[in-house]
Amino acid sequence: MNKTVAIALTGASGMPYGLRLIETVLAAGCVVQLLYSQAAQVVMKQELELALPARPRDAQDWLCRRFETDASRLQVYGREEWFAPLASGSNPPDAMVICPCTMGTLAAIAAGLSDDLIKRAADVCIKEGRKLVLVPRETPFSTLHLENMLRLSRMGVVILPPNPGFYHHPETVQDMVDFVVARILDQIGIPQTLMTRWGA
Repeated sequence: MNKTVAIALTGASGMPYGLRLIETVLAAGCVVQLLYSQAAQVVMKQELELALPARPRDAQDWLCRRFETDASRLQVYGREEWFAPLASGSNPPDAMVICPCTMGTLAAIAAGLSDDLIKRAADVCIKEGRKLVLVPRETPFSTLHLENMLRLSRMGVVILPPNPGFYHHPETVQDMVDFVVARILDQIGIPQTLMTRWGA
């Protein structure tokens, strides 16, 4: 596939979902434009014991080695890199996924705030009619959270909480991660074989 998919990692719990999503989107032959917040670095260290470099170029080199790809397929941009392609409606990605997505990020997008590249890229996707998927990892949801999600849903944004199903009898944590990632891939139109479909 020749799709370009923007993936943003923010400081909510759920980094295994984000890394697996990057891996599967690359495996599908797509280009990944990666963004991440400072808090995402902290969460990645806490959850996976992985040190995501602070400098985008260093992070790009590290991730390219990890996923055995090159900079033509995996591009990492800084939070204030305003000349990045996905900062403009003239060159938006085909789809964008924020996984995991903090409630602060979700609220800022719902309010139209674009004070960093993650939120600006999301704003671009909304205004250009591109698929935007938010994966909010929070529980329980407050009324404010739900109102922000409803507002975004009415704009066409997909709200996809990472709630794994159990009808496929998962045996490992990876099986549950793959269930959620498979649902994300379905939403952005990327074929997946991570799990057997219902009734298949």
